Amino acid sequence: MVEVKTYTIPPTRLIPNSPYKLLHYPGLLLKETESPSAITETVFDRFAQNGWQCQWIARYGPTQISHYHSGAHECMAVISGEGAAIRFGVADTSEDLEESTRGHGFEAGGVTVQAGRGDVFVVPAGVAHKTHFPKPDLPEGEGLRFFSPEKAHELSEADAKRILTDVKVEGEFMMMGAYPVGSAWDFAVGGDHEGRFGDVWNVPKPEKDPVLGLSEEGLKGLWREEEKLGVKTKANL
Repeated sequence: MVEVKTYTIPPTRLIPNSPYKLLHYPGLLLKETESPSAITETVFDRFAQNGWQCQWIARYGPTQISHYHSGAHECMAVISGEGAAIRFGVADTSEDLEESTRGHGFEAGGVTVQAGRGDVFVVPAGVAHKTHFPKPDLPEGEGLRFFSPEKAHELSEADAKRILTDVKVEGEFMMMGAYPVGSAWDFAVGGDHEGRFGDVWNVPKPEKDPVLGLSEEGLKGLWREEEKLGVKTKANL
């Protein structure tokens, strides 16, 4: 039986979040991420067989801007590193990254989850996320490095795989990001869809979970269309 943690995150003033649950599969790909030389190819293939295409690999620095994707559901898999904190569901309210990470420069609410190697997150369109405090620490002055082919969603599976599997995995906290085939992701921040949350909520549900496929243990069983009305009612929208 697969371990899964679920979080229902209602809208905030600035973030649409989603009727669908945020899904966290602790250590689901732990075995697949044991060999640095084969990680990217193994994880890429696992997602591809379920209709999700990897479009980026990121090595994380101390923090980043809280953001969400308005037109695509996202899967993030931790492929390297000891761990990091990921804050879901709230916007930064300060442009000072230090204040929005260690201080009080973010909205109330949301949830902070500790992520480790092998973990998989299925993040519904609209759910804000901010990865910070990665382990091991990077050398002073180094931060986020993002590897993504230009117009990645338009590439063939073979071309995307060739480019991403060339990225070296060397022990820092790193994740791979995948989206349902054909989906294009954007980078939206708090307030970008104020008054238009419904546009984000209507992103179609994928046919398969990125790792569990058609299993009822994955999003097929955990994302129910009837949940949408309940979330909208609670938000008084």
